[in-house]
Amino acid sequence: MRRPHLTEAACADLWARWKRGESVSAVARAQARHPGTIWEVVRRHGGIPPPERRRAARVLRLAEREEISRGVVAGESGRALARRLGRAPSTISRELRRHGGRRRYRATRADRRAWHAARRPKACRLAEQPRLRAVVAAKLALDWSPEQIAGWLRRTYPHNRAMQLSHETIYRSLFVQSRGVLKQELVRHLRRRRTMRRSRPATTRHQGRGQLHDVISIRERPASIEDRAVPGHWEGDLLAGKAQSYIATLVERQSRYLLLVKVTGKDTASVVRALTRQVQRLPRGLMRSLTWDRGVELAAHRRFTIATAVQVYFCDPHSPWQRGSNENTNGLLRQYFPKGTDVSPFTQPQLNAIARKLNERPRKTLGFHTPADKLSEIVASTS
Repeated sequence: MRRPHLTEAACADLWARWKRGESVSAVARAQARHPGTIWEVVRRHGGIPPPERRRAARVLRLAEREEISRGVVAGESGRALARRLGRAPSTISRELRRHGGRRRYRATRADRRAWHAARRPKACRLAEQPRLRAVVAAKLALDWSPEQIAGWLRRTYPHNRAMQLSHETIYRSLFVQSRGVLKQELVRHLRRRRTMRRSRPATTRHQGRGQLHDVISIRERPASIEDRAVPGHWEGDLLAGKAQSYIATLVERQSRYLLLVKVTGKDTASVVRALTRQVQRLPRGLMRSLTWDRGVELAAHRRFTIATAVQVYFCDPHSPWQRGSNENTNGLLRQYFPKGTDVSPFTQPQLNAIARKLNERPRKTLGFHTPADKLSEIVASTS
């Protein structure tokens, strides 16, 4: 997966998909990019597509610049070019002076440079009106909604347009933090506490996520798994990193042996594909069941079970202690992946090396044996 700078065409495709309601993971798969790349672009703009840029009618077009380039090669004067194009002579002279003069002028390069130089960030209403900004911030701190604030301003200042604005402007000032006019802490005063705008048709339907069907509860898990008497039963979870990056962690309940699995996204298709590939590399019978939390990343658990013959049990909602070994191991992993770390650059061999370190460290709960030693005993006894 690549994480380069997005081109204008890629950004246009990203926002078109976002407005249709596609998830970050779906957009990343469509563009063959890392989900973190897409997430950073969306987050930077607060989920609000930036306005489409258009050329002003008064500026030179590419076709006109090509005429200037041909005229320069033919030795035409600036005034002659101006008459032919219907432009002022000063426009032609400035164009040539800005882009290398007659000897180095190239139409395509000049047009590209002019397009980038024309970026003019529009000042936000709240940035231009300090008094209005203070009133809006104070009302947000009182848990007023943007719509309530906008309506109250219209009623309180009916003849003062400088003290009025739309609720959409308030939302944009909160979500698009690059504007820097309202503190991000004020977002927590919103009803739903969303940090970005979602498209109206956005839904988890047909995305293979957000819904868990036909789950088998941990309460139906056999007692032999619960007391760790039988090996081959594992616990799993996703370890989250910065910029929507994740690692799947698998811990064998009896030996505490750890496997780290690189995943390209949190969507269920990516997670199930990575887990299936990892399980199929294990000795037959070494994984008999997997206990997972209620995360929607394993919504396609039936597909995983069919491919691996591994039964999946789901914990009760908000009950991480039901996967105690996995939770404890995730805490140990924070030594190598501190919170705020982007885990996407780690390759599978690097993850294997980190897992090996933990597996070769003696554990008090194992009588100071190592997880690797315990797993070796299990494999030897089943072979």
